[in-house]
Parts: sequence; structure tokens; C-alpha cells
Amino acid sequence: MKRTLAILAVLAAASPAFAEGDVAAGEKLFKKCKACHMIVNGDDVIFKGGKTGPNLYGVIGRAAGSQEDFTKYSAGLTALGEGGLVWDEATLAEWVTNPKDFLKAHDQPSKTGMSFKLKHGGEDVAAYLASVGPAPEASN
Repeated sequence: MKRTLAILAVLAAASPAFAEGDVAAGEKLFKKCKACHMIVNGDDVIFKGGKTGPNLYGVIGRAAGSQEDFTKYSAGLTALGEGGLVWDEATLAEWVTNPKDFLKAHDQPSKTGMSFKLKHGGEDVAAYLASVGPAPEASN
């Protein structure tokens, strides 16, 4: 029993921190995002959506402003990614709540291409995106 608890403690400590989101609620809320965003992995269309925003497959664990084949990122978001900001569930939940305030809080120009604000449920959308993306790589 003690060995099992010790193993669980080690695994919990090694796991990345996740926001407390509801995946099913996030999937429903993502319908508001699909006007601009899709979730596509190669030929596998997970959620059909627009192309105004970047493809959100694999966004959790990806540097901000770095989706290949998407060039319309704001200067502030690109600078954050170049400075080492990697999306996790908590930062993505904060971003979708108010992108302009997120950029201001990180000392970046607040101009962003994302005008939509998700007043409630950002952690749910982040949990959904994490659930449909690849498993995050473990850091060594």
C-alpha cells in the first residue's frame, strides 16, 4: 500500500499542471470558436471550423504564436512565444477570457487578432483542446 501511494505521488509530481476544466462543457463552448478556428490533425478533422485563426490541434504544449502555416499572429503574441511562453491549460484559459488583458499583463502591445472573449468556461475549452490534442511531452 505504501509503495502504491509513493508511486502515485511520484507520478502526480511528474505530471504537468492542468486547469480544472470540464472536457464535455469545453467541447460545447468550442462551437463559439469554430467560426475562426479548426482542430485538424493531418487528414483527421476533429472539429471543422474557419481558417481566420490558427488550427488549434496541439495548441497545448506549443509555443504561443508558432502554428506552422499561420502568419496572422499579433506582434505581442509572437514575442511571447519567442520569449518562451508555451500554452498550457491555465495560460490558454486566461488568454481566451480576455486576449488584450493577457497581452497587457505580459508587457506586450495589446493589439490582437482575436476579438472574441469567452467570459466563462475558458478552463473548459482548454481542457477540451488538451483532450483532443497529442499527449504533452514530458519535460526532462
